[in-house]
Formats: sequence, structure tokens, C-alpha cells
Amino acid sequence: MIASVRGEVLEIALDHVVIESAGVGYRIHATPATLATLRRGEDTRLVTAMIVREDSMTLYGFPDPDARDLFGLLQTVSGVGPRLAMATLAVLDPDSLRAALADGNTAALTRVPGIGKRGAERMVVELRDKVAAFAGTSAPAAVVGSPMRDQVVEALVGLGFPVKQAEQSTDTVLAGDPHADTSTALRSALALLGKSR
Repeated sequence: MIASVRGEVLEIALDHVVIESAGVGYRIHATPATLATLRRGEDTRLVTAMIVREDSMTLYGFPDPDARDLFGLLQTVSGVGPRLAMATLAVLDPDSLRAALADGNTAALTRVPGIGKRGAERMVVELRDKVAAFAGTSAPAAVVGSPMRDQVVEALVGLGFPVKQAEQSTDTVLAGDPHADTSTALRSALALLGKSR
């Protein structure tokens, strides 16, 4: 199993990237959002899932383990294969997907090409509880590693909060309001930490 690939970006297409690692070029399918973060000629690392079929071995790439785990979880739903799971993550980022499943928002899920009302309902029924348990395992993908998140965490640590608490409160705030600016996020995180003390 190839769990991640690090190397130089050789080629970026509409639905995949080719990354050269140790002299081998790996073709990795990824969402447009992931592909948009890559630059030809630069070194990068993608977390990957390898799907082996009788007639193919395909790599799917993600910015972090959280997105990859959701990709795997989606495929536990009957009728959802790797392509449909990838299409779902292309339309809904991990946080939006979790929220749609937790809230039973079938309208959001039917925006994914290939998912009808029945399929969306099946996803909600089969994944709602799994996603709720799964959500606490790691920070939301959309905010991990963002410069603003790092600034807020650094400010909270500077104010004397433990790193873990600072990260958790910042992630909670940014998951609830991904477009918050640094000062708003910092105020909200402080309010959240104040409640937990």
C-alpha cells in the first residue's frame, strides 16, 4: 500500500497530478482544490489511498489524512466507489461533508454529480453516526496548516494556554467560521477557552 508520495510535481492535469519520487512518476488523482495548491517543478507531499482492481491500480491523493479517511469512509456506502467518493470531496470539503451528513442535508449531497436523492439519503443513514465519531479524530482539513490558524494558536500559547487546548479551540472556531479573520478567530477562541476554564 502506498500511503503517501513526496517529490517533484512534473505535470498537473484537470483530474490528476504526476509526482516524481525516487525516479518513478506517480499519477495521482486528486480534487481540483488539491490540484490548485500544487505548482509544477515544486516539491510536494500528498497523502494517498491506493485502490487495486483486477485491471488497474489507481492512486488518489489528498492534502491530509483526514480527507483520505473520509474518502475511505464514503466507499463503505453501497453504490459509492472511488470516483463517486472523489467527486463528493471535490464538491464538499471535509467539514461541509461532515456537516451535511450530521444534519441530514440531502440537498447539499445531491449537488454531487452521480448522487441522487436516494443515494444521499443512504449516505446520511449509513454515515451519520460514523462521521460524528470520526470528527474528533483530527483537526478539520480546511484549517490545518493555514498561516492564520498558526498565528491564532501562537497568540493563545503566548497568552499562557497549553498548545493542545489552543489548537483545539482554534480548530473549533475556524470549522464554524472558515472565513473569520485573525482577530475575530482569536477573540472567539479566547471566549471558547474562557468557557472551558
